[in-house]
Amino acid sequence: MDKNVENVIQDNKKYFTCDICGEIFYQKLLLEIHFQIHKKGKSYSCYVCHKGFSQKKYLNQHLRTHTNEKPFSCDVCHKSFSQKSNLNQHLRTHTNEKPFSCDVCRKDFSDKSNLNRHLRTHTNEKPFSCDVCHRGFPRKSNLNQHLRTHSNEKPFSCDVCRKDFSDKSNLNRTHSNEKPFSCDVCLKGFSLKGDLFRHLRTHTNEKLLSCDVCHKGFSEKSSFNWHLRTHTNEKPFSCDVCHKDFSDKSSFNRHLQTHTNEKPFSCDVCHKDFSEKSSFNRHLRIHTNEKPFSCDVCLKGFSMKGDLFRHLRTHTNEKPFSCDVCHKSFSEKSNLNQHLRTHTNEKPFSCDVCHKGFSEKSSFNRHLRIHTNEKPFSCDVCHKDFSDKSNLNRHLRTHTNEKPFSCDVCYRGFPRRSNLNQHLRTHSNEKPFSCDVCHKDFSEKSSFIRHLRTHTDEKPFSCDCHKGFSDKSNFNRHLRTHTNEKPFSCYVCHRGFPRKSNLNQHLRTHTNEKPISCDVCLKGFSDKSSFNRHLRTHTNEKPFSCDVCHKSFSQKSHLNPHLQTHTNEKPFSCDVCHKGFSRKSSFNLHLRTHTNEKPFSCDVCLKGFFLKGDLFRHLRTHTNEKPFSCDVCHKGFSDKSSFNRHLQTHTNEKPFSCDVCHKSFSQKSHLNPHLRTHTNEKPFSCDVCHKGFLRKSSFNRHLRTHTNEKPFSCDVCLKGFSLKGDLFRHLRTHTNEKPFSCDVCHKGFSDKSSFNRHLRTHTNEKPFSCDVCQKAFAGKSNLNQHLRTHTNEKPFSCDVCHRGFSDKSNFNRHLLIHTNEKPFSCDVCHRGFPRKSNLNQHLRTHTNGKPFSFDVCL
Repeated sequence: MDKNVENVIQDNKKYFTCDICGEIFYQKLLLEIHFQIHKKGKSYSCYVCHKGFSQKKYLNQHLRTHTNEKPFSCDVCHKSFSQKSNLNQHLRTHTNEKPFSCDVCRKDFSDKSNLNRHLRTHTNEKPFSCDVCHRGFPRKSNLNQHLRTHSNEKPFSCDVCRKDFSDKSNLNRTHSNEKPFSCDVCLKGFSLKGDLFRHLRTHTNEKLLSCDVCHKGFSEKSSFNWHLRTHTNEKPFSCDVCHKDFSDKSSFNRHLQTHTNEKPFSCDVCHKDFSEKSSFNRHLRIHTNEKPFSCDVCLKGFSMKGDLFRHLRTHTNEKPFSCDVCHKSFSEKSNLNQHLRTHTNEKPFSCDVCHKGFSEKSSFNRHLRIHTNEKPFSCDVCHKDFSDKSNLNRHLRTHTNEKPFSCDVCYRGFPRRSNLNQHLRTHSNEKPFSCDVCHKDFSEKSSFIRHLRTHTDEKPFSCDCHKGFSDKSNFNRHLRTHTNEKPFSCYVCHRGFPRKSNLNQHLRTHTNEKPISCDVCLKGFSDKSSFNRHLRTHTNEKPFSCDVCHKSFSQKSHLNPHLQTHTNEKPFSCDVCHKGFSRKSSFNLHLRTHTNEKPFSCDVCLKGFFLKGDLFRHLRTHTNEKPFSCDVCHKGFSDKSSFNRHLQTHTNEKPFSCDVCHKSFSQKSHLNPHLRTHTNEKPFSCDVCHKGFLRKSSFNRHLRTHTNEKPFSCDVCLKGFSLKGDLFRHLRTHTNEKPFSCDVCHKGFSDKSSFNRHLRTHTNEKPFSCDVCQKAFAGKSNLNQHLRTHTNEKPFSCDVCHRGFSDKSNFNRHLLIHTNEKPFSCDVCHRGFPRKSNLNQHLRTHTNGKPFSFDVCL
């Protein structure tokens, strides 16, 4: 023990005091260790490298660097460490404990050394200085790496490719693709810990470095240094070949490869070579479809970080790049550069084939594909090819129905930004394009260009059939008439359409959307053309006039068929029966009589219809909607034709007259069957019994006698009927409604035919006469039954006993014998009877033989 160390006993306690600094120790060993500091002695030396240490424990720790001994092991991941302090720091990665906190920014650290290094970012202290260039560094490891740039020393060598490195961190993980550092937020892996820290700032949006000039913040020092050079215009990296200067080293290295044409990065999939690793990595994502950069607002993924930053500006509406000439702002620098050429009229890219100049390289590349007919971009869904990627992206939205561009006024979405811009002008009523000839204004440039051709009569698009078109869209639609292509398909019913506008109108039949409303009657319409036609019903405008007879029409589609009445032209011919038609719509309807196609189906009862109008009229039977109302008697009608026929009952107008007997009719449909009574023409023939019919309605009713089809059903008792009129008459048996009343005896009737027959009992009129015996009858059904007495015809046959009947009523009464059904019941004693006459006889037993009155049983 040195003489300067004194042992003192005081208050029965032993302590040791250093004579040099006065520090007190309660153990002799601690005083001895402490005294070595003053002596600056290093009593312990390493036998391997002869390095000296002041304490034995430091020597022991140092020896483990030679023996690679790691006696301290983590209980969680079993990783071993040579020093206990390193183990303690490692344990904090599991516990996420950060006991060291920065007093300036309150950031926490797991070990004190990281805190000390961090504090230098606030103090800008750089205690480690280079003896050659006197540059300062905040860390000793940074200084050591820097010194190798002077000595060109590269002590770390790769065992795989034998490449040497000055920094050990650059040596690791290139070949193994190992990424031991993982982000806790998005689980992305990194090969370097520094890359992980930089990545974490993208989640926290932390920007520790701030520019003193423009106060812009940066998360990485390299980006911060590059930014500073934009203010100082410093370009420290110079090319020895062309003497061009660069502000950052990465741009300098990329430039050097333009001289050497070196492309060290090669793709294993398509074998394409790249001069830059960043370009190589971006290219690999084309094959893997990896999109590691995601938008926090709409969660859209991007393969490049720059694309993400540009996308974020669509949310923030940030436009940091401004034109010095017109002060217009842009969200991307490339857009600004392209815009500047509109002022300078510079077109640096020229086509070698047609010598056309372009201000943008992308436009130039797209133009070249017109000559080569190259379409490198293909849709994975329908395999359609495109010459440029933007067209492919727009096309993909037709499959996904994505509409990323939304109107801030009405929130309507659009698949293209150009569509949104055009739409915005509907709100602002802006029409920036004006015609110099007629001074008409247009909101869209394409419409303006098409309009100019109406003055020049220019038709630049020509079909092989020699028809010319002034705009490409009409030309493309015309081509589909030759190819019968229907590229627009409904995602609900998969029906194809040649035009997108047709598809949009069709989709509204599924959604029942009617965005266009009439200001007069508030009726809604799904498409603008129907709306315009409807407006003419209020204005009575007929802008389309026939040049022959000067008759006017409210719709062009009505004028064209009318013109064919003068020329007797029938351009549409049926391949089955060779019948000609002047209208395509009539031709298409006729074809369905051969194919029995019923493309319009009711969603309620699944009934099919030939015509869309028939479907709409049918739907009103479910909704009980009657939009047409009579101003005289206020009766409602579900279809317009019935409404028009009803109006003629008030006016007694009969505009359709027979040329033979001069009998008049209120409807043309009534005149046509009447004319056949003169010609004895029966165009509708039954394939079963070959019976002919004057009217199609009679023919359809007759067919149901063979098929026993009863399409009309009662909602109360579910009884079926073959005729709609029979159903209506039946419904009155439930409601006890008798709308037809006799003016003579005031007796009520539920159906008009019974009412008419009753009236003849008062007038004794018998308009139906037998041609054989001249016997007259008040009802046609009575005549038909009588005629069977002459022909002995019995068309109604019992399936049980095969007995025949001449009239249906007797046949129905007969069937009750087999079924033992008694449909007529007494309201007094509830006894059932098979016939109504039996019930009437029975009722007299309750009235003592007097005629029955309903008041008795009620």
